[in-house]
Amino acid sequence: MSMNNYELYKVFYWAAKTGSLTQAAKFLYITQPSVSHAIKQLEDSFGITLFYRNSKGVSLTQEGAILYSYIEKSQILISLAEEKLAALKNLDSGELRIGGSDSLFKHYLLPYLEDFHQIHPGIKLQLIHGTTPEIIAFLKEGKIDFGVVRMPIVDAQLEVREGIQLQDCFVAGARYAELKNKPLSLEQLIQYPVILFSRNSRARMAITELFQGYGFELKPEIEVGSVDLLIEFARKGLGISYVTREFVSKELEEGSLFEIQLEVELPPSQVGIMIMRNMPLSIAASRFIEGFK
Repeated sequence: MSMNNYELYKVFYWAAKTGSLTQAAKFLYITQPSVSHAIKQLEDSFGITLFYRNSKGVSLTQEGAILYSYIEKSQILISLAEEKLAALKNLDSGELRIGGSDSLFKHYLLPYLEDFHQIHPGIKLQLIHGTTPEIIAFLKEGKIDFGVVRMPIVDAQLEVREGIQLQDCFVAGARYAELKNKPLSLEQLIQYPVILFSRNSRARMAITELFQGYGFELKPEIEVGSVDLLIEFARKGLGISYVTREFVSKELEEGSLFEIQLEVELPPSQVGIMIMRNMPLSIAASRFIEGFK
């Protein structure tokens, strides 16, 4: 694309985005006639009408909307490139956007975020919460620099770097004290009310598949949307929660929860740092990832 064509597409983008030739002109610091002329050049070159004109401004034709869907993506990538270049100067400005789950932010990333913020207070931190499929989508759309998720992740567009290893377990409160130090079979465990995370979580899918592999169906009595609720419900005696051991270390140590011993060994899980393959990371993201253990 020549520079001239790029400028034409830039005018088209802002006219479509604002729905106004006047607003597009103000944003681009050019005159409204210049905006009108640029759009006419594009329309003449394609031989189609890109905008409907009316007293309130402009709106895209069907053909214009198709062109906009492509131009918008390029403008987002260009904006990202400009932001990344601007952040090169000593990391004294810029933004770090991370996708992940509430539990990983709280129990895994928080110490790293605290250290990074103390060293680079000028970097704005944006934490975007979501499920693993949502985090993957955010990454591909350019909305985050990287995601922190549970593995495995199989996607040719993504590169996943191994982080820490986690161990999931079942825990209960004082109401089930008779189960302390009493190894249970999976068949015995499902006789009790089980509390699980939502269906679309990696941990939920993994434990469900494990039970199925032994010929049992794990049906939760209660489903919740956060690790904090898993912990609190178990403490209150509402059932036996399936949680990550590292996330309940405090409760296990103080004795408000205890781990249910099983005859079957539960496999560990791995946390992965997910980035776009063959796409350069921002300096801020690279520096942050360097600190992971």
